[in-house]
Amino acid sequence: MIKRIFDIMFSLIGIFMLLPFFLIISIFILLDSRGGIIYRQTRVGENNKDFKLIKFRTMKTDSDKKGLLTVGNNDSRITRVGAWLRNYKIDEFPQLFNVLIGDMSLVGPRPEVRKYVELYSPEQLKVLSVKPGMTDNASIEYADENELLSAQEEPEIFYIKEVMPAKLKINLQYIANQSLAEDFKIILKTFFRILKK
Repeated sequence: MIKRIFDIMFSLIGIFMLLPFFLIISIFILLDSRGGIIYRQTRVGENNKDFKLIKFRTMKTDSDKKGLLTVGNNDSRITRVGAWLRNYKIDEFPQLFNVLIGDMSLVGPRPEVRKYVELYSPEQLKVLSVKPGMTDNASIEYADENELLSAQEEPEIFYIKEVMPAKLKINLQYIANQSLAEDFKIILKTFFRILKK
């Protein structure tokens, strides 16, 4: 309950403060390429239920039909503005609305697409016992995941066999020891990671 109050309060503050910034970003997206401003993708949330994750569109329209993984900012599907948004994780900011309506939390395991959730072991499925988050320790640890994947001959196989299990292990550790203090710590680490970029 306390975490939900925390999520509502800070998502509202974030949305209010960032609205002018959202407007500017929206204009740049529209000027840069054809398509909408917002991209919605089905992800798996708490209790194994699907929801629509909201992001700023960073790719050309219908790019997800060519694959769900992004392999570096040199991916030809990514727009010029999209590469900049992705570099600073700004494309994720609209998820504050997901947090506000209760699909997500500010901190929690990043939500995955159904295709990869179907590969989880019974132990790994425990990450779905909590709300997914905008940020987590796994995202910080694998902040350069796209570049890591781009260096592989078989990016998807490498993701499934190496990256995904490692991130799930980190997320399960978070669930076992979660607290508001830990959430604050993760938010600060995320903030400084973005500033560092």
